[in-house]
Amino acid sequence: MKNTYCVIMAGGVGSRFWPSSTSTKPKQFLDILGTGETLIQQTFRRLTNICPEDHIYVITNEQYADITQDQLPNIPNENIILEPARRNTAPCIAYASFKIKKKDPLANMVISPADHLITDEKEFGRILNVALEATRDNNILCTLGIKPHRPETGYGYIQYKDPEKDIHPEVQQVKTFTEKPNLEMAEQFIESGDFLWNSGIFIWNANTIMNSFDKHLPDIYQSFEQGWDVLNTSGEKEFIDHIYPSCENESVDYGILEKAKNVYVIPSSFGWSDLGSWGSVHEQSKLDDHGNSVNTKKVLFYNSRNNIVRIDPGKLGVISGLEDYIIIQDDTRLLICPRSEEQAIKQMVNDVKVDFGDQYT
Repeated sequence: MKNTYCVIMAGGVGSRFWPSSTSTKPKQFLDILGTGETLIQQTFRRLTNICPEDHIYVITNEQYADITQDQLPNIPNENIILEPARRNTAPCIAYASFKIKKKDPLANMVISPADHLITDEKEFGRILNVALEATRDNNILCTLGIKPHRPETGYGYIQYKDPEKDIHPEVQQVKTFTEKPNLEMAEQFIESGDFLWNSGIFIWNANTIMNSFDKHLPDIYQSFEQGWDVLNTSGEKEFIDHIYPSCENESVDYGILEKAKNVYVIPSSFGWSDLGSWGSVHEQSKLDDHGNSVNTKKVLFYNSRNNIVRIDPGKLGVISGLEDYIIIQDDTRLLICPRSEEQAIKQMVNDVKVDFGDQYT
């Protein structure tokens, strides 16, 4: 455990959860499910079962420095890594990996999004320990694949095959990555039995991921390598502010995992959801007798089914004749949208910004 580190990626805006999630307080800092913990707090707590608190890092946009410290008071301030610009997951992971490797050349790392739901935390911990054992002793990039229970079109998929070498009975070799499929293709994936949902949770040792950046994303590797001497020193911020905005805007999935030959996956079931939309929150919520998810007792429903409703607990709501709707009221913003059109919320937010300014987004 002494060489184990966890990195929480927490820089996203979460625009699909507008109007609750905004650019100043995105969804990872919200208690979306009404559990008493925000999503980043849940993630941090889960990972304290894997490594000590001072081995957990959060990488986020610099505008979220204060809220991260407020919500995670036990994390050392130097473990909050601040991005001066949004450049997707590859630069984000490279930055954290360089810092951690400089601190501990034998580091073995878990990379986790801040805003996912995991209900079986005991099984999650067991699977992570299997992965960490495999990556400690092998030059592999490991990810967790979720055993699918429906033909979901909102997730990427991982196809696996029997591994070329015996690493661990649960660790399978990745054959292909597939972006979000249409329904017909997703149904075929489910029938085949060798496809998993891509969780976006990664495990590897520092040397393996650094070598992978050097091979597959050399520009990003070289950008950080030139600042090796100033990382973890007072000169780091000036260096990062200079090089980070010009880094390639690339995901680690596309930039490395889809190109590398040493990628493995562990088929997993631990109650995972990426909570990517209001619809996914509805799936995870306690529902009334008519399938409505609501955050307060002060709502009356008439002839209304399968809605998700979030309103100010100090207000009273009356909803009549609606089925399969998203109704979200937050401060100065109100969204009423059919659940079938929730993928358009991101565009709606862009339109609000253009027509009414940043104050509403």
